Amino acid sequence: MRPPYELVGARPDPAFEISVDGRPVPVVPGQSVGAALHAAGVRSWRSTRFGGRPRGLFCGIGVCFDCLVTVNDVPALRACVTEARPGDRVRTSAADSGTAAARAGAGKDAAGEGVAGAGRPGTAGGESGGEDEGVSGR
Repeated sequence: MRPPYELVGARPDPAFEISVDGRPVPVVPGQSVGAALHAAGVRSWRSTRFGGRPRGLFCGIGVCFDCLVTVNDVPALRACVTEARPGDRVRTSAADSGTAAARAGAGKDAAGEGVAGAGRPGTAGGESGGEDEGVSGR
């Protein structure tokens, strides 16, 4: 199958590679980091703080912040709106084993018990942020 740019007779700059967690990923000039990852078959590169659910591209327009990556040591960039450039070094939170381990133990003490005040932001400590159980008078 021919690439779409050949079908319209375009002559883009030559393709290049970026490094994602030490692995080369091919990029077509003009692609975002997120588009390059998606084209390379990578669908998830970070996980949620609570529950460890996988995240990658969701909205694709920079609104949802599900696709955060670190590019050239600049953290918390949205992969879907960050243009890939030759030589970019991209780091995902999926590769940060220390970060993943810290997230897994967030809100727990050394014995694995819940810590008061360690709930989700905007909630009382230890609350899940979901529906309250056993609350009457709603």
